[in-house]
Amino acid sequence: MKFNLFVVLFLLAGLPAVLAQNGTIRGNVYDQDSGEPIIYGNVRIQGTTRGANTDIDGFFSFADLPAGNYRLVATYLGYDSVAVDVVLRAGAIQYERMYLKASAVELATVNISASREQARSDVQVSKVTVTAKEIRSLPSTGGEADIAQYLTVLPGIVVSGDQGGQVYIRGGSPVQNKILLDGMTIYNPFHSIGFFSVFETETIRSVDVYTGGFNAEYGGRISAVVDIKTREGNKKRLAGLVSASPFQVKALVEGPVKRLDPTTGASSSFLLTAKHSYLDESSKFLYQYAVDTNFYNLGSGDTTFRPENLGLPFSFSDIYGKFSINGGNGSKVDFFGFNFNDRFAIAGVADLSWANSGGGTSFTLIPPNSNVIMDGTISYSQYDIALKENDGAPRQSGIETYNASLNFAYFGRNNQINYGFEFNGFNTDFSFQNFLGFNFLQRDFTTEISGYAKYKHKIGNLIIEPGLRLQFYASQSQMSLEPRFGLKYNATDWLRIKFAGGLYSQNLIGTVNDLDIVNFFVGFLAGPEETIFKPASNQPVDDRLQHAIHGVGGLEVDLGKHTTVNVETYYKGFTQLIAINRNKLKASDPNFITETGFAYGVDFSIKYEYDRAYIWGTYSLGNVRRDDGVQEYPTHFDRRHNVNILISYQMGEKKQWETSARWNMGSGFPFTQTQGFYQGVTLQDSPVLTDFLTGNYNLDVLLSEKRNGGRLPYFHRLDLSVKRHFELSKNSSIDAVFSVTNAYNRKNVFFVDRITNDRVNQLPILPSLGVTFNW
Repeated sequence: MKFNLFVVLFLLAGLPAVLAQNGTIRGNVYDQDSGEPIIYGNVRIQGTTRGANTDIDGFFSFADLPAGNYRLVATYLGYDSVAVDVVLRAGAIQYERMYLKASAVELATVNISASREQARSDVQVSKVTVTAKEIRSLPSTGGEADIAQYLTVLPGIVVSGDQGGQVYIRGGSPVQNKILLDGMTIYNPFHSIGFFSVFETETIRSVDVYTGGFNAEYGGRISAVVDIKTREGNKKRLAGLVSASPFQVKALVEGPVKRLDPTTGASSSFLLTAKHSYLDESSKFLYQYAVDTNFYNLGSGDTTFRPENLGLPFSFSDIYGKFSINGGNGSKVDFFGFNFNDRFAIAGVADLSWANSGGGTSFTLIPPNSNVIMDGTISYSQYDIALKENDGAPRQSGIETYNASLNFAYFGRNNQINYGFEFNGFNTDFSFQNFLGFNFLQRDFTTEISGYAKYKHKIGNLIIEPGLRLQFYASQSQMSLEPRFGLKYNATDWLRIKFAGGLYSQNLIGTVNDLDIVNFFVGFLAGPEETIFKPASNQPVDDRLQHAIHGVGGLEVDLGKHTTVNVETYYKGFTQLIAINRNKLKASDPNFITETGFAYGVDFSIKYEYDRAYIWGTYSLGNVRRDDGVQEYPTHFDRRHNVNILISYQMGEKKQWETSARWNMGSGFPFTQTQGFYQGVTLQDSPVLTDFLTGNYNLDVLLSEKRNGGRLPYFHRLDLSVKRHFELSKNSSIDAVFSVTNAYNRKNVFFVDRITNDRVNQLPILPSLGVTFNW
């Protein structure tokens, strides 16, 4: 039955290509100097109302065109426009390659920006597309821009802290977010010091962030998706960069293996980047004041730590490489590999390290005689994490993943069909011991097979996008049928109404619990195969998957040519969540527990972009709660109010100066209040020999019955940076960046020790100077 459903989807999606009677003009738009694709450029057929935007590969398509002579015009802000004449025969598919040259004078006369036109032609609910340029506009910690810092500027996204912080997207836990790099799932992509990710900004082509309501092409997660695409190496010349700051050093080298032939469009190129942090050493003499010994003393009871000996105990190393082969008609194949490492180590307290390595290949195939194009990914990765604590048993987790996907897209005149298939297999190896000494072990292999279809159709000013995903979980013998839907209505030239929603499921479980305040140990395991029960009951659940339902609605408003306002309200119902039973008291207790929950709120954002100025402002109002069957409580990351303001401005005749400021304010996170104290009597020998009256025992805490009933103080922080660009030659330059993180040294609380009442703060003011040499 399942096989037949996939076959039907395949045949139905290919049918339009067989029935097509008219011709098609398609192609790619590239930067003439580097060979890089022009993303979201505008291509129109002169003398008609037909227009299209290029995708992240610079690809465009005009289907269902009568035979005849046409003139294509491609435009993009900052480039000279280019036009080509096309002779289209009946039933033919004509491919055109177009190269745009950077203009000496920026095209301020372009009336419609590509991103705005994209917003009018796509549903784009709860989706934000981020470019490397926008990431670099952010005041960067250590002088190094990073997607980890930019994600927290987006509406609906909060991070729990500078140290060991996790990213939470509209009420979803980190394990419920799917992070993709060139189509491959990346586990734990953020380093222990929360300012940096494993992704190198200079390699990023685009980042699509889906905070909810994503359609059928994505599955296996119940909250959000972050889809990162990297670029190819320079196709025309050898190039690169070297940079250094008090936080890290990095290098990038790229260039052609076979130089781009403008006539045929064929080329091959490579890109290799690496970075290594040395904050653990540099902080000993630059940032001694930032080392809060309370944080580390609390872990071991040792009060002898000194900042000059300890430093900030974070270190990491990342390597990423890519080799690309580009065909003459837009087809391409990429081979990529990576190795990411992270360590958080304090002598006598804890030693945590993780490593993530893997590689794969991705491809895009554009057949010359078919309106259906194909792309796919084959990948393998291995993630291992281990934690050794002075006062606890070691923990370790590993996940080995095999993935293969194949996607198809058909472009019609007013419609588009996407469909595909995915195989995902992973091995898990997990061991953990709770506070009573009960061991939890899991060594498992499971597979997931899925198929999806999504149909986009434009009817006048209305765009509808129904989708369906079939997700089969082999270890659970469970098929999940997940309908999805998206809609946008262009009410006027300046007002757009949108809606999206669907059903979602996942089998992967994380070791980070929603009750954790700080947890550097981020492990993964497969969903349970044993019997589990509904919250706080003995009633078995209907299935052993995690489930959610999303609903999102909103408005997009264009205020003039350069300002856009976006308002979205959302609801996520987590109808079944599964976690490790850390409080297992006896061997017969289940290894897993279930919860339910919900998240709802409204996100508001305003964006202004013109010439030298870029302004981005957001406000989020959210409510995130869980219910374990005993009580309903707010999660520790339930930040009710969150405000972000980002301003970037270029100065100087040649825009060689750039200043940036980012201010973030958020309401305090919840915590469970202390109700009292008692002496923790240990019955090590015999109750008869224990002296209850005169014994001197350690204090233990009696917590309030109301879970997470208190709130920490408000958080706010200002980050600043100034960048100076020095042009040395046509292809070489130096960028110097002075940045200040937490500029007015706000003492934002991290946590407070309940016994000693010692307060631990987030990181204090951190000034830095970074220098990058580009060649």
